[in-house]
Amino acid sequence: MVLGGLLIIIGVIDFFLLFGSVLSLEFNYYAAGTEAKIQSLVDKNSQVAPKPLLPIDTNFGIVIPKIGANARIIANVNPFDPAEYQQKLALGVAHAWDSSLPGFGGNIFLFSHSGADFREASRYNAVFYLIDKLQSGDEIDLYYRGKKYIYLVKEKKIVDPERVEYIPAKLTSLRETVTLMTCWPAGTTFKRLLVIAEAGAGE
Repeated sequence: MVLGGLLIIIGVIDFFLLFGSVLSLEFNYYAAGTEAKIQSLVDKNSQVAPKPLLPIDTNFGIVIPKIGANARIIANVNPFDPAEYQQKLALGVAHAWDSSLPGFGGNIFLFSHSGADFREASRYNAVFYLIDKLQSGDEIDLYYRGKKYIYLVKEKKIVDPERVEYIPAKLTSLRETVTLMTCWPAGTTFKRLLVIAEAGAGE
């Protein structure tokens, strides 16, 4: 009986160690949405704009307002070298070395792998855990050398890991694009989730 109870406690602790980061992000995302709805009901006439997220790094950074993502971007990372990109992902979101930069046209490829499992993922960047919540028209803001670039989500795709044609700056859109990639489902390496956005207005 005691052993059974102990195993249950260990199982619960292990569950939260494995899934705690994802559950926390999911909870915060839904809590923020609920808070906004309540505020809207309390004061329907309020014209106060939501407080914008200030970027962590305006030299090269990313802000995704809808999911509260805010991180620095590590430039020119080799997306085919796990030893290199895992080290860089501990510092921020990785920018693939063969992709473009904001303001230069082409495709800017950014990735934040979640790792082979949740234990490994917890050591790295969890910024892209919630990009599956993004929908067409949602905003992605990149900051580069002090300038803000706005992109609007056009599509999401789930692809096999071997689909590497999205990494180089070779997408055919006439407008500058940004592609976000993470492992899918989070904490696995089964698939890749891609979010593709096109340039909107700049600041």
